[in-house]
Parts: sequence; structure tokens; C-alpha cells
Amino acid sequence: QVQLVESGGGSVQAGGSLNLSCVASEYSYSGVCMAWFRQAPGKEREGIAALYTGGGRPWYADSVEGRFTASRGNTKTTVYLQMDDLQPEDTAKYYCAANIGFGCYSQSWHYSTSYSNWGQGTRVTVAS
Repeated sequence: QVQLVESGGGSVQAGGSLNLSCVASEYSYSGVCMAWFRQAPGKEREGIAALYTGGGRPWYADSVEGRFTASRGNTKTTVYLQMDDLQPEDTAKYYCAANIGFGCYSQSWHYSTSYSNWGQGTRVTVAS
């Protein structure tokens, strides 16, 4: 079982930025699909970004495209989510997820059921 640990959440004013990190425990595959989800109180979990750690471009939800940037670290076990121009509607708990042994697929990367490994989440609060 791959363990995922998120960090970097916090509280910011509208227009501010945060950079989330997700570190996975070691795995034997050359790459995995790692995604970022968020869940606001009373709302469903929303897939907002995903990328394959072995290469290729990230996918983004319309709600964050142009403001959030997903990237890989220097190792295959770390991904980041740079969040700029944060707005109050971005307030949520943010989760990292991984689909071990599989790549990211354009039709399904944003579904929570596509992922078998989840972190505990990190909270982001944006004040107006």
C-alpha cells in the first residue's frame, strides 16, 4: 500500500497563493497517476488536477485552469500544486490521490473512484 502525505495548506487572503506538496512512499512502477482533489463542506469531492509522474502534461478542471499548476518533483514520488489567485470558493480540504500501476486517462482522471490511494488531506481557507 502506497502512503501519501500532503502538506502546504493554510489560510490566505483572496488573491493569495499556496503551494501544496504530496509525497508518496516508494513504489516499484516507473510512474503513476497522481491527482489533486478537493472537498468543500457539504459538497462532493472534486477532481481538480492530475498528472502522470512518468511524464506528459497535467489535466485540470475548468474551475482551476489558469490559476493552479500541477508539477512533478525531482523524484517520481513527489508532486506539487501551485495555487495562485486563490478565491473564497477555493476553500476546501485538499487531497492527493494515486492510481498505482496505471497512467492518467482523459476520460476518468477526475473521478475519485479512479484512485486507490489517498492522503489525509490538508485544509485551505481563503478569506475574502
